[in-house]
Amino acid sequence: MSLRSHRDFRLLWVGDTVSQFGATIGRTVLPLLAVGALAATPFEMGVLSAAGSAAFLLIGLPAGVWVDRMSRRPVMLVADLVRALLLLSVPVAWWLGALTLAHLVVVALLAGAATVMFDVAYQSYLPALVGREQLVEGNSKLESSRAVAQVSGPALAGGLAQALGAAVGVLATGVGHLVSALFLLRIRTVEPVPERTGRTGLRHEVAEGLRFVFGHPSLRAIVACTGTSNFFGGIGAAVTVLFLVRELGLSEGAVGLLLSAAGAGAVLGAVTMGRWHARFGPITPIWLSALVTFPLGLLVPLGAPDWRLALVVLGEVGIGYGVIVYNVAQLSYRQSICPDHLLGRMNASIRFVVWGALPLGGLAGGVLGEGIGITPTLWVAMAGQALSALWVVLSPLRAMRDAPVITTVERHG
Repeated sequence: MSLRSHRDFRLLWVGDTVSQFGATIGRTVLPLLAVGALAATPFEMGVLSAAGSAAFLLIGLPAGVWVDRMSRRPVMLVADLVRALLLLSVPVAWWLGALTLAHLVVVALLAGAATVMFDVAYQSYLPALVGREQLVEGNSKLESSRAVAQVSGPALAGGLAQALGAAVGVLATGVGHLVSALFLLRIRTVEPVPERTGRTGLRHEVAEGLRFVFGHPSLRAIVACTGTSNFFGGIGAAVTVLFLVRELGLSEGAVGLLLSAAGAGAVLGAVTMGRWHARFGPITPIWLSALVTFPLGLLVPLGAPDWRLALVVLGEVGIGYGVIVYNVAQLSYRQSICPDHLLGRMNASIRFVVWGALPLGGLAGGVLGEGIGITPTLWVAMAGQALSALWVVLSPLRAMRDAPVITTVERHG
């Protein structure tokens, strides 16, 4: 049975879609606000980029333990409400003439902490909501929403920033999280009650999740690939808007439209994920999509304010397409092989590394942007992302086609 007829999944899907639109708009307008209104330097942009993902390093590991100890839907609700309040403070401060870069950094940091809790809870909640046999379909639909948001969000954000000011875009981000919380409230599926016996302390439970992830050769390869890609992606994120505005001379609206290209590729990736799964099975798309598409990012720094803008678009489309296929395949694989009681810690352990790499990359991008220039830094970022595919290409995943599916709660010593 298709998940389209699953009422509670539809509620999660719609709520997540609205939240993704808000988040995508926010990721575009916050840098535009910093560059245009606050005249941020490359290093300050790196700090802002790093702040948004620093929480994965600060609370990433204990977040998995906390999520495994609690019902996951309430965690998602609280995280949505916290993000909404934080982000709504930005337009208020702007309209009062009190907005500073420090305010943006603090909001990005605290909203990032709420995002850590939401994401770990959501990835651990989906198997209980739809069943492990429908994980690929569920993840594909949720990633489709994210992809559509990536297409429309930056263009909408750029238009809002140019017509009404970037602060209005941040307002839309906060409202999106409020709407997401309203849809989550309507879900009726009863979660399994987390076990409250046999707990051995935070440190031991964190270590249990780390042992599961890093004791598994295929998961180690996925962590290495995603972490490397995200580190260099963080470098790129610190300078991409600067590259488009200062090197190519694009307007805010044009920047939004161009950044939507990655979303267009993501939509195509989500739409075609079923064909990848049918043709290659659940495992092969992990390494094959990375091998084929990650190197296309090398086209981006070739861009110039003439016909070569098409190279930037092609590179962004290729990256967006490959990332979605890779993410759906590796996330579904991770969820299918992990016991229920370890889902939170497994997801948190992986996210601690792969998302923790983003703020480090953001800081590195800021330093490199100041030191060697914007375009050379973008070359470093795209080359590193291309090479990150080797982790999964040279891993045991190449010899696998099907993954074992865990259908009952299992305990490992």
